[in-house]
Amino acid sequence: MQLYNTLSAEERAIMIDDAGKQRLTLSFYAYAKIQDPQKFRNDLFIAWNALDALGRIYVAHEGINAQMSVPAENFEAFRETLEAYDFMKDIRLNVAVEQDDHSFLKLTIKVRHKIVADGLNDETFDVTNIGVHLKAKEFNEILDDPNTIVVDFRNHYESEVGHFKGAITPDVETFRESLPIINEQLKDHKDDKNLVMYCTGGIRCEKASAYFKHQGFKNVYQLEGGIINYAKQLKEEGLESKFIGKNFVFDNRLGERITDDIISQCHQCGKPCDNHTNCENDGCHLLFIQCDECKAAMDNCCSTECLEIIHMPLVDQVRLRTGKQVGNKVFRKGKSENLKFKHSGELPETALATAQKTADIRQKIKVKKVLLGKAEHYYVKAQVGQFTIENQELNSGDKILISGPTTGDQEMVLNRIIVNGAETQTAKIGDKVTFEVPFRIRLSDKLYKIVN
Repeated sequence: MQLYNTLSAEERAIMIDDAGKQRLTLSFYAYAKIQDPQKFRNDLFIAWNALDALGRIYVAHEGINAQMSVPAENFEAFRETLEAYDFMKDIRLNVAVEQDDHSFLKLTIKVRHKIVADGLNDETFDVTNIGVHLKAKEFNEILDDPNTIVVDFRNHYESEVGHFKGAITPDVETFRESLPIINEQLKDHKDDKNLVMYCTGGIRCEKASAYFKHQGFKNVYQLEGGIINYAKQLKEEGLESKFIGKNFVFDNRLGERITDDIISQCHQCGKPCDNHTNCENDGCHLLFIQCDECKAAMDNCCSTECLEIIHMPLVDQVRLRTGKQVGNKVFRKGKSENLKFKHSGELPETALATAQKTADIRQKIKVKKVLLGKAEHYYVKAQVGQFTIENQELNSGDKILISGPTTGDQEMVLNRIIVNGAETQTAKIGDKVTFEVPFRIRLSDKLYKIVN
């Protein structure tokens, strides 16, 4: 019985591309009393692995916290696996604003002491006595109230690229750090102000709102479903966004754009930028903001020291990082003196620039491609390849990738295609298509369309 991943992220990425199916990125959480978290974890892994669901999930005696990628065609079947448990019937699933098939490349379910590390003793207060949930329209209205104090319960690297206008943005690295800071900062406003809070998907506010009510705050509110659900409602209802910039997310995308405003800077050169990256040095993996120019010049590294290390022989790199604790590599969020333009705490509310295009969100998986079909024949003298189209359309002018064990990865642009014996502009599913290929192909080769 399989209870853990058997494929690498790279192998899974290839399988996802070959399948050519749309995937949905989503998140959800639920507080509940789970008697046996390990059994619960194993049961979920078996059910979700069968549906090709991927993601990062934490379970504990207090509930579940999940960020996931699910094939669109399996969405309803996935929902049924949730509703098999009474505490997850009719659960809200926060579907991402921007979709990407590579948002998660493994199914990781971990048993933890808590589903969010809040540092609180839940036995000392009523965790079910939460604040008033506000939908997007109500949230916008209360932000206009002069008696409102709005607090961002995310971390410095999250709020730096996007936040609500007028929000208090604590300069913290963990959720647990922000609770006593805000309690002390607002201790004189427990009766006369509206304490309004928000986070990415709502889970941090669920616990924080109960904690602050226990601390004596009379008027406590929280954004229902967090920024993810807020952005969804903005589109559905045509509302004004009082959030500015990008919403940081904990998957390979590292962010989804809410508005076109860029309010942060490249940490290395100061150019307006809000694209996060992880240092290429496996002994560092610092999370930081890096523009395309610095990314190219520094090979995805945060410093000249790390740049020198990644060009060392692999055996020397391993030796240098042996015994070092780098924590959760993908989302290590420490600060560094090398990052000259890092900002935290009081952040700007005016745009430094306007986003022009969707950023390349892949660091390890560089090319996004969709499987079209496979090679059927290669005419050596004419240098023409024949392929059968099995998935999606192929058009003249498309950029394609032909890939195989011997052929390798070969990219080219189609200038002319012959479909079922006649020259045309489009090949559809089931068509036989031929075109000039300036290199030898094999029957094991696959044909992809590059879409990024």
